Amino acid sequence: MPSEYGPKETLELMLGHLGFIFEVREEKGAHGLTLQIETRDPSRMIGRNGKTIEDLQYLLNRVLASAEEEHSTVIVDVEHYRSQQQREFQARFWAAIEKVRQSGEAVTLPPLNSFDRRLVHTACQGEADLVTESESGDGRLKRVIIRLKKAAG
Repeated sequence: MPSEYGPKETLELMLGHLGFIFEVREEKGAHGLTLQIETRDPSRMIGRNGKTIEDLQYLLNRVLASAEEEHSTVIVDVEHYRSQQQREFQARFWAAIEKVRQSGEAVTLPPLNSFDRRLVHTACQGEADLVTESESGDGRLKRVIIRLKKAAG
């Protein structure tokens, strides 16, 4: 893609070539730029378990990174699907944290994308009794393990 295209225009070109009917709005927030897509068929663009929207976001960011040296990650959302998923995800990982505290045993979360892994790590940094670690590997989706910190001594 030519470098004169910004994130919104690049996404619009991608979706247009895929045959979607849509409108894209830019939203600037705490996590940077979100491109909010409105469409007649959101489930088709979201895909099963968010796979299509995740792949769109990945491809968009790869294209943008190849065109610009200074590139911050752009979030792609469809009719606020991600924000709803985010609320549900946060409720699940806080429940996992409570399980770790109550049982004393480590909890391994299901495979997460880098954004969700960062949310878990950041949330647990503020908790003095917890430590997190991501599994190693090259895949986009990795598990996070939450455990109690070992007592000094």
